[in-house]
Amino acid sequence: MQTPTRSSSPPLWRRLLHPHPAQAVFLGFAGAVLVGTALLMLPIAKVGPGGASFLEALFTATSSVCVTGLIVVDTPVYWTTFGHVVILAMIQIGGFGIMTFASVIGLAVIRRMSLRSRITTAAEVKSLGLDDVKGLILGVVRISLVVEGVVALLLTIRFILGYGEPVGRALWLGVFHSISSFNNAGFALFSDSLMSYATDPFICLPIAAAIILGGLGFPVIMQLRKHFRSPLKWSMNTRIVLWGTVILLAGGTVYITVLEWNNPATLGPMEWPGKILAGFFQSVQTRTAGFNSVDTAAMYPESWLGMDVLMFIGGGPAGTAGGIKITTFAVLYFIILTEIRGQGAVNVFGKRLSRAVHRQAITVVLLGVAVVMVATVFLMLITDLPLDKLQFEAISAFATVGMSTGITASLPPAGQVALILLMFIGRLAPITFASALALNERRVVYELPKERPIIG
Repeated sequence: MQTPTRSSSPPLWRRLLHPHPAQAVFLGFAGAVLVGTALLMLPIAKVGPGGASFLEALFTATSSVCVTGLIVVDTPVYWTTFGHVVILAMIQIGGFGIMTFASVIGLAVIRRMSLRSRITTAAEVKSLGLDDVKGLILGVVRISLVVEGVVALLLTIRFILGYGEPVGRALWLGVFHSISSFNNAGFALFSDSLMSYATDPFICLPIAAAIILGGLGFPVIMQLRKHFRSPLKWSMNTRIVLWGTVILLAGGTVYITVLEWNNPATLGPMEWPGKILAGFFQSVQTRTAGFNSVDTAAMYPESWLGMDVLMFIGGGPAGTAGGIKITTFAVLYFIILTEIRGQGAVNVFGKRLSRAVHRQAITVVLLGVAVVMVATVFLMLITDLPLDKLQFEAISAFATVGMSTGITASLPPAGQVALILLMFIGRLAPITFASALALNERRVVYELPKERPIIG
């Protein structure tokens, strides 16, 4: 009897033409970054003679595609209108998701999707099934355009009536900042970000609303659109994201506002309504947006530490936010609560969590902590900057937030490359992890004997 042999792996050319979904997502983002880098290196993209350096263009392109917002050059001063358009296009593509964007193009051209494309896109947008992928993609496009359009209109009107901007300039400012905010990118066309508008609710609140909506995640937004008045029909994911968002936003607002209330370099000179607005706006930015209406570098280290935690948690899954995600943090919270109560199963909103979800949440958190720690130590070895600033920078890059204490441009090239890698990992790791699980899930038909080590 002949022993069956394992089938050989497909040839290289076939793997390149038909990559694994996780590889397809990686290649898509990498390709977008390279194209953006090449465009930003063109002389037409930079103010003044010559073009941008490779590292400047690569850093900006990565920050745009990964919707982070960290910069090594002053965006409104360094780049031309062409450069700003390139950055805005990369933000929109990165916010949609490379596979989602590609699927939109495919649907527009051939009106159908292959099974592999559906699997990859479902993993990227965290779809619960393959049948609803097409509808979800079209919903993503509609929601994005509607929110961005409304916010752009509100901002345009405010820039015209409140600040006397010409119509064309006001419209461009409105469109740019609406897209940047909904996609949680944090790029601004003002050298001080939004510090000049710190106490203006007609600028800060529409931008904050767009950031919050983008951070909820598209599945949550679409479910709210269908069942807004029927909370009993909300999924566990929707309930966790909504409750988590409210608690973290409120907690962050109180924490930042109280600590910075008398800081003469941030909230101190403002009247109390402005202080509350600025504190709320800074809390919103930790949802991984990256704008700032006060000088982040002048905030107290205690404020940075609290913002580190909020940035690391991030926003909702399958949206434009980064971080480990609210749902991951919530799962760990409920696991701890269950252990404290001595219960067996982890129950959330009347449903039992799968043990696979426990393992995934713990894995994501521990890997995230490890990546941030390694990056922080590396930055400490190559610079003389203090730990709190380097840690803030590393978490901001990994969580694709874009907030900075002002040290990004002063880092040596090796440090900037480290931030590029952090942004790429932070944006891609959840997507590639999900798409890999979508095709590689294997059922174990046996279990080993149980034994418990001593914990604690």
